[in-house]
Amino acid sequence: MKHDVIEKNIGLMAVLIVVVISGGFLAEVVPLFFSKDVNEPIAGLEPLTPLEFEGRDIYIREGCHVCHTQMIRPFRAETERYGHYSVAGESVYDHPFLWGSKRTGPDLARVGERYSDAWQRMHLYNPRSVVPESIMPAYPWLFDAVVDHTAIETKLRAFQTLGVPYTDEQIAGAADEVEGKYEIEALVAYLQQLGTVLPTKR
Repeated sequence: MKHDVIEKNIGLMAVLIVVVISGGFLAEVVPLFFSKDVNEPIAGLEPLTPLEFEGRDIYIREGCHVCHTQMIRPFRAETERYGHYSVAGESVYDHPFLWGSKRTGPDLARVGERYSDAWQRMHLYNPRSVVPESIMPAYPWLFDAVVDHTAIETKLRAFQTLGVPYTDEQIAGAADEVEGKYEIEALVAYLQQLGTVLPTKR
């Protein structure tokens, strides 16, 4: 039988596997490169402010994205709990994007403005003070550490080259906006804007 020839010839099988995977890639992935829904920002989307940008860097540095996704799937159970499902146009300015698939904690795609700044601060200082069953670690050092304002202009200029529409004026004033701010302020600012462009359930 013909399949016996393939199964007994590792080289031929490897070539055919590559052909099949390449065909799938061409059919499923390549068209997305040219789709407006994937490559263009949704209406109302603005780049992160310098403080929110620094908050996002802290979010990544502290490993928050390891336990929390920012991707609501288009299923009823997901949208009933979190709100509108995630769309690619929300993440066009994210480098890297933080969708993910691992949920040790809840999805944070629509957490913005769901809780007060005070709640977010308490949660980050001692998670069990507001969520007794939480297994999240505490981050008390964020309340003492000051944001390093010296690199923000370089970061924003790099994102500008990637297509994020920061103006030269925004970049020039970025250091002044974050100088003297504490890391907890930056992280809360980042969390409070997550998912606020699309509607969400309250």
